[in-house]
Amino acid sequence: MKYSLIIPVYNRPDEVDELLESLTTQTCKDFEVVVVEDGSSVPCEEVVKKYAELLDIHYFKKLNSGPGTTRNYGAERSRGEYLLILDSDCVLPGRYLEAINKELENQPTDAFGGPDRAHDSFTPVQKAINYSMTSFFTTGGIRGGKKKMDKFYPRSFNMGIRRDVYMKLGGFSKMRFGEDIDFSIRIFKGGYSCRLLLRHGCGISVELICESFLSRCIIRE
Repeated sequence: MKYSLIIPVYNRPDEVDELLESLTTQTCKDFEVVVVEDGSSVPCEEVVKKYAELLDIHYFKKLNSGPGTTRNYGAERSRGEYLLILDSDCVLPGRYLEAINKELENQPTDAFGGPDRAHDSFTPVQKAINYSMTSFFTTGGIRGGKKKMDKFYPRSFNMGIRRDVYMKLGGFSKMRFGEDIDFSIRIFKGGYSCRLLLRHGCGISVELICESFLSRCIIRE
């Protein structure tokens, strides 16, 4: 199996429904979905069951421990050559995995990620917040908003990594905030390659939608 999509979830059944619906449209079918419930009081188990016949999907429940260790829990139970780390509030276009395949065939890498931008449904305030988070003048270089940079540090809402590299690095730390940047730094310190996948029309960049602050994202085409 080529890809394992690791999705940690905490009290977001409606968003998970949208994400899983988008996964049914993937043109590349060589993937599994690993959903890990991180001690939610509002579980998404019934939502996941809706997709049992449509996706190769696996659902796990555990006590709350934060996003990093929840991703590790899913990674340990995955089978894919590459792990794709997604937030539960993402929606992917149909060519997302196809685009990643093409990029990896052209230029293999140990880890990768894509940029993000505001969704059209954002209010002016939400767009302003998104700009402050993604602009080249703020954190855009880290998040992928800058096309030319010495190093690209992928974020956990749109990150891919070889499974063997993930395991060698020990996955994410127990930090509840900033764990994705910590992990990206360790990728470079470990001597592994990391790329920003940025091609026009390839469908691997992230578009943010908001329900609470900037908690929703769409991987755009």
